Amino acid sequence: MPYCQNCGTPVAQDAKYCPACGTKLERRITEEFSIAANELIKRVEELIHEGNVTRIIVKDEGGKTLLEIPATVGIVGAILAPWLAALGVIAALVTRCRIVVERRVE
Repeated sequence: MPYCQNCGTPVAQDAKYCPACGTKLERRITEEFSIAANELIKRVEELIHEGNVTRIIVKDEGGKTLLEIPATVGIVGAILAPWLAALGVIAALVTRCRIVVERRVE
């Protein structure tokens, strides 16, 4: 059963709006892949520039969440800099990691 991205209320599969908060519901898909830590920053930058990515989650090999980046449409420059600095620290501490990418389906 899907949930509202705004309030977390369970919603019907074919619902277009959340019955609790009224937020318009977007269909989203999730994909996950493994990557070497030295390629982490480059890959995250590529994902953000794709445009349909709504969230990026970086996990260690054990599945523990290390960083969660809300990738809104207008994220660039100074807004992106702190996230990239955090990714640099993660890349220095781990050898491999997993990236979970949440995309908007249009």
